[in-house]
Amino acid sequence: MDERAARAWTERMAVRPLGRGRYAVDSHSGATYVVDLPESRCTCPDHRIRGERCKHIRRVAIEVTSHRVPPPGKRRARCAQCGVETFVEEDSEGPWLCGTCRFEPGDVVLDRETGDRLIVAGVTTSRADEYVIDATDSTVAAHETNAGYPDGDLVVEVSYLGDGDEPRTYAFPHSRLAATDQRLLDI
Repeated sequence: MDERAARAWTERMAVRPLGRGRYAVDSHSGATYVVDLPESRCTCPDHRIRGERCKHIRRVAIEVTSHRVPPPGKRRARCAQCGVETFVEEDSEGPWLCGTCRFEPGDVVLDRETGDRLIVAGVTTSRADEYVIDATDSTVAAHETNAGYPDGDLVVEVSYLGDGDEPRTYAFPHSRLAATDQRLLDI
């Protein structure tokens, strides 16, 4: 391991994402430098004057690879379903879901109550205690078959497999649905 790599691993530095692939690196010397990771540039003298791949660029790469800071184009967010910290696209709007909770349109999910396979139409920004089912004039949380599921669950809109040309959309609390590794295109 060369000297710059060793220093990138061992010296005290703090890395803060600035967005658009740029990171502030607070060095152990007290100086702060800006690293542009996609361009592989740093504002430190070692990089600017000597043209070297400095310890700051290397440290940012270490922090990104170890998932301590978001990679370029991403930012931190809390999963709206389980609360775990995740990385999302910088300019995306919520609700943000982690990889475990994320359902995408076209995903096949299982209804934990009936075992039915359903097709995800989308995940709403509404909670189960806010989303009103027009046909019953009650919320998803108040629907009798959803007793026991958290009122704060996000609502997932789904259709039943084989619902014909104009499938009806139904609303379920997120935790009532179990992910599968299938997509509508796989069926």
